[in-house]
Amino acid sequence: MSKFSQQIWFWQTMLTPHMGALADSLAEYGHRVVFVANEGMSKERLIQGWQKIKLSKATIKFAKNKKTAIRFAREAPINSIHLCQGLMNNDQVGDAQRILRKRGLRHWVMIEKIDDEGWKGKVKVILYNILFSYWKKYLEGVLAIGYGTKNWIVKRGMKKSRVFSFAYFLKESKFNERKIQLRVNNKNQRYRFIFVGRLVKSKKIDLLINAIAGLKLRKIELWIVGDGPEKERLYSLANLLLPGRVYWLGTLPMSKISKMIRQADCLVLPSSHDGWGAVSSEALIAGTPVICSNACGSSVVVKASGVGGVFLSKNQKSLTKILYNQYRIGKIFNKKRQKIAKWAKCLNANSGAKYLNLILNSNSKKLIKEPWKN
Repeated sequence: MSKFSQQIWFWQTMLTPHMGALADSLAEYGHRVVFVANEGMSKERLIQGWQKIKLSKATIKFAKNKKTAIRFAREAPINSIHLCQGLMNNDQVGDAQRILRKRGLRHWVMIEKIDDEGWKGKVKVILYNILFSYWKKYLEGVLAIGYGTKNWIVKRGMKKSRVFSFAYFLKESKFNERKIQLRVNNKNQRYRFIFVGRLVKSKKIDLLINAIAGLKLRKIELWIVGDGPEKERLYSLANLLLPGRVYWLGTLPMSKISKMIRQADCLVLPSSHDGWGAVSSEALIAGTPVICSNACGSSVVVKASGVGGVFLSKNQKSLTKILYNQYRIGKIFNKKRQKIAKWAKCLNANSGAKYLNLILNSNSKKLIKEPWKN
């Protein structure tokens, strides 16, 4: 238990497994933790296979409207610390932030990797320049989630010493490391890549299908977990380029997804942008290597893991090269998987809580290492 005992409030638009697990783990350090969300799990997320979560140690409050959010913010103790989701497009969280600012409470924001490509990206840069110009004197600090986010925020005007690289930390996996391998060591078995997520254009699944087809290796198969508007187009493309080697598993609950990932040799997240990409963390925790694009926030931990790899976003040649390298390394069995899972303990909620505890009680002079760099 920490020598510090503080009241820490999370302000999020939704009660998600990523932040929920972190909140519960922080409570185990002896803090009183309050999790304020606009809503529980959205219908869209439930359709995608996400499951409703319950917090065992943190207190949940729902701010379903502006009036309630403002009341909660006014009732928060004067010595409380507040971790808020973003600075714009955050609904009731934004209403609460204005009250926190007026009261002068300790206020942090959590920001994912920003997609600043194209004309929309340029507009975002301008907006965030304005936002940080105003908010920086009221913020104690920023938790910058994902590859490159820290430097991006510093360029917007925040002091480097008050911006900390951060991640989405997941609940400790329940499976036994010694029993982590579910596949039979069969040399005739195909090498298995897996994709998990929504079948939408931004996930660039067509790039993945084309890249695997370009390898012209019959001993490779692809599992696709998820559903979405791109399914029919992708199905036709797969039948044309990889007949009989793509398996469509549809939407699965999160508990089953974890089992499927443990039966694969490598997870691939080829997105043109992902603020983080929690499935990357989930795969590494399960002992499965990950390949992702450098446009994914989670590429920072994928690179640090020393397995899988990071390719140039939207670049088929770059992806094909890494897919081939991973195939040459061979299928993932017991010893390799256990080693990856052991390293990935740095991505669980307990590790995240310890790291956040250090950040919140830092004096800006002592260097705090990210868990994935230890």
